[in-house]
Formats: sequence, C-alpha cells, structure tokens
Amino acid sequence: MDFSLSDEEKAIRDTVRDFIRKEVMPLEQEVLRRERNHQPGLDLSELRELQLKAKKFGFWGLSTPEEYGGMNLSAVMQSLIWTEIGHTFVPFRFGGEADNILFYANDEQKKEYLIPTIEGERISCFAITEPGAGSDAANIKLSARKDGDDWVLNGEKTFITNGNDADFTIVVAVTDREKGVRGGGTTAFLVDRAMGWRSEFIQTMGEGGPASLVFDNVRVPSRNILGEIGQGFELGMQWIGKGRYTIPSHAIGIAERALSMALDQARTRETFGKPIGTNQAIQWMIADSEVELEAARWLVLRAAWTVDQGMDPRHSSSMAKLYGAGMVNRVVDRVMQIHGGMGYTRELPIERWYRQVRLFRIFEGTDEMQRLIISRDLLRGYTMIGGHLA
Repeated sequence: MDFSLSDEEKAIRDTVRDFIRKEVMPLEQEVLRRERNHQPGLDLSELRELQLKAKKFGFWGLSTPEEYGGMNLSAVMQSLIWTEIGHTFVPFRFGGEADNILFYANDEQKKEYLIPTIEGERISCFAITEPGAGSDAANIKLSARKDGDDWVLNGEKTFITNGNDADFTIVVAVTDREKGVRGGGTTAFLVDRAMGWRSEFIQTMGEGGPASLVFDNVRVPSRNILGEIGQGFELGMQWIGKGRYTIPSHAIGIAERALSMALDQARTRETFGKPIGTNQAIQWMIADSEVELEAARWLVLRAAWTVDQGMDPRHSSSMAKLYGAGMVNRVVDRVMQIHGGMGYTRELPIERWYRQVRLFRIFEGTDEMQRLIISRDLLRGYTMIGGHLA
C-alpha cells in the first residue's frame, strides 16, 4: 500500500500551508484580542478579503465543479487542506463554495441561488435540526402546507450554522405527514430571509454561535422547491454525510498545532532546575497524543479515499468522525495540562480550542450516533470486520 502523496498533491498542500502561515496566522493575536472583548474574530469583509487573496493563488471552490469555476478537488485533497486550515484558530475558510445539495437546483434556481453563493454574493445556511429533532433527524416537525401555488411554512429550526448571517436557507419541511420523513414525506425549500423567516442568536460556550430560525406562516412559491417533492430527507442526509470526514480533518490540524505548542513548552519550561519534558508524566502525555493523532490521520484519509473511490463512505466516515473528535479533545486537554495555569488563560488559544473542539463530539452526528451506525453496520452485515463490504 502506497500512502505517499503525488507531486501535485504535495504542491497543493504546500501552497495552502504557505498561505495559512503568511496570510492568516499573522492575524491570530488580533483575533484573540477581539474575542477577549466579545467581538467576532473576523468580520465578513475581512474573511472575504482573505478569500479573494487565496483566489489569486488559484484556491477557489475546493469541492466546486470546474464548470462553476471551482477546483473540484478529490476528497483526500480536501481533507489535507482542512488539516492545514486547522493549524490556525483564525476562523478562515476558502471561498467559492456552496452547500453540496444546492447543485440539485434547476437552471433558474442556480442563477438565483447557487452561482451568487459560489461567487460570495449570497450567504446560505442549511436547516434540518429542530428543538425536538437533533440526532433523530427523522423526527422533524416543521410543516409546509400547500396553498394554491405556494407552500406555507410553520415551525422552528435550531442550531443552524450561518443562520445569523444567511440571506436564504435550504430548509427541510414535512409536506406529507402520512408518508413519514423517511418515506418521502419531506421536501427541501429555498427560502429567502425576505420571505419572512427570522433568526435568533444562540449563545454557546464557543466563539460566535448558531441560530434558531423561526417560520411563522412564511409563504414560499412552488418554484423554490429544491430537487423533487419528497426528496428532502435524502438531500439532508447527503449534506450531513460530507461533514463526517471534513470535521475530523480539521481536528487533525488543531491537534498538530496544539501538540507542537506542548513540545515547545516541554522543552523550555523549567521546574526544579530542569525542563518539564524530562518528566515521565509529560513524556507520556506527548507520546499518547502523537499515537492518537497518527491513528486519526489514517482513519480520516481512509474515509476520504472511500469517497473518491465511489464507495459507500458511511461506515468509514463514522469511524473517522468518532475517533477524530475524541482524539482532538484528549490532545487539547493534555496540552492545557502541560501549559498549567497559562493554558487556562485567554492569552493563549488553548482554552479557545478546548471550547471549540468539544462541539466536534456533538454536531453533524454525536459520538453516540456514530457508534450506533458503526455497530449497526456490523450487526446487520452491511460491512465485515475491518470495514470491507459484506
């Protein structure tokens, strides 16, 4: 088995690494200062400026098809790039992207929603989670009732990323309760904020925060149905599935940066006349972190490789998401311990990571849901031990 990268893959990774180090990392102290003052680390105009700088290097639309001006990179390459982004805590992401299910739009919808989103002129959010339907996405209640040529939406979505900034949302609603969510009873709608929904900020332990979206008799024309009537749950699962290898890819980058800080601290911090790195307790924390980091790396790359091969990625992606999320939580915890009291302050990014990565074990499929998927695949014979297809 050859795990080495091609020359092209190395060149792309190294260019991204160079961009992050030269253009993004210099903003870190300002981001920490702003966040200590309860301000956004980057505002939308600053993020946009960085994205346009990256575009000059050719980095625009990592997963976007070439016909829309994107790079259409492989899942493995995208995974490697997300790891590089994870090396900085500045809230940066490359531009030129749109929600993967937005490509199901028809020609008119692409002109109105997809292309402006790719170009950065519009901001979208995806809304399926509800107060009573998190991991159990099949329990959604937000309804869409047909009224003439319109649909009237009523209900609430919650914990919606980008929900505070989005000018339109892709919302999954129940259109036929008799059929049930998994039986074709839900539909996805493209709903402009101007149509009447409102967002409410949710304060969390992390920086920034998601939103609740409230729909009170919001009228949506039938032309704004995304895909087909009854396809909503299917599209939702496709959207969620993508995050199950990008999230742990990001986690690997965070863990690598945090562990490098721990190594510096272990070499330079002295107690009782010698560096703390000479103490076995510190050595074991470093060794355990390196082993777990390397194990997570190969689980994540295996999941991304499975996507590239056109194979069903759910089993491998669930393992990568489960282990990668747990790994980065454990590594950051050890790194904070190695830094002692200073690691607990907001002068360093460690406590910020501590809060940030805790979310990785919850969103886009909790640890418990990943375990359910993994065990169910084995018990039902969908996969064999070792991840091979049955």
